[in-house]
Amino acid sequence: MSVSATADELPRRDFLYLATGATAAVAAGGAAWPILQSLGPSKAALSEANVEVDLSSMEPGQRITVTWQKKPVFIDYRTEKQIAEAREIEIARLKDPATDAERVQRPEWLVVVGLCTHLGCIPLGQKSGDPLGNWGGWYCPCHGSQFDTSGRVRKGPAPTNLVVPPYEFFGDKMIRIGKA
Repeated sequence: MSVSATADELPRRDFLYLATGATAAVAAGGAAWPILQSLGPSKAALSEANVEVDLSSMEPGQRITVTWQKKPVFIDYRTEKQIAEAREIEIARLKDPATDAERVQRPEWLVVVGLCTHLGCIPLGQKSGDPLGNWGGWYCPCHGSQFDTSGRVRKGPAPTNLVVPPYEFFGDKMIRIGKA
């Protein structure tokens, strides 16, 4: 005996299919939402996404360290002599060739992540009396890498220059490190 739907049952069946499908879609979305939210950055991470630094109290020749994304960032207010030394380098002789102009936005300010590119040690050179290496920049005590006044690797096992983080100046002496 065959069962066939009457004309009254067809719209009702279509409605049940649509209602069941809609309920399943809402349930799937409700289950997926917390998973998708957990994949994004936390509120703590977002608060460290940008760091604003007031440079107005710095003097030429002074260096400070700030923390950005749990990494030390070296900010160096370079003297005319340091700028000249950074520009005089024969680029072809560098392990990781880069001009000073490619590494700075304003000649007097150098901003680099303070982690040696060899194994991630923190190079010395930020405090008065620290060894600066042969090129007046930074010296990594772990394996002897040396960086010049532009943060370029000049000696040692470090394969690349100190990393320049994304940053921008706003105002005359304010800097924002990180993406806006």
